[in-house]
Amino acid sequence: MARTRVFYEDWQMECCGTPFAVGDEVGWRLVAVDPHDHGGDRRGAEWWVENHGGPDHETVGRVHAIELVHQEYVVHTDPRLREQLDRALDPDAEPGETVLLPSPHRMEQVPGAWTLEPVDACPRWFRGEEPGGGPGPRRVRRTVGALVVLDVTGVRDVAPEDPGATPDEPGDRR
Repeated sequence: MARTRVFYEDWQMECCGTPFAVGDEVGWRLVAVDPHDHGGDRRGAEWWVENHGGPDHETVGRVHAIELVHQEYVVHTDPRLREQLDRALDPDAEPGETVLLPSPHRMEQVPGAWTLEPVDACPRWFRGEEPGGGPGPRRVRRTVGALVVLDVTGVRDVAPEDPGATPDEPGDRR
């Protein structure tokens, strides 16, 4: 039985994933980590989960261990955008047309400032400190995914996706 490390990004789980626990058998579409892609930091994993396409097969295995990956960010706040957002969210303001505003926050990853937290199960939703409204820059910590040790037992073909199917229908093969 081959053992490998897989990175499951927070947004992949929150969008289309199914929570799992140590000891569960899972089937995931895995993409090999490119060791030369320094922009895609996978925290030492050899593979990453791709729920939105990826290969036409799933790697099947039993979850041996799970660690949540926490990353620190420096948050910079644009005070002008923050003021616009505060005015738009004022509960005493007159109702009017919908206005879309950009986020007043810009987050930069702090290189090397990440930690691992061993857990028994991967959550469906990940936690993170909100940037807040005060002046920046300041640091926040966010959970960006799970690093999974997977005991690989095999590979199986994936049925073609039905564009009308929803993820909660029977027969969903994630």
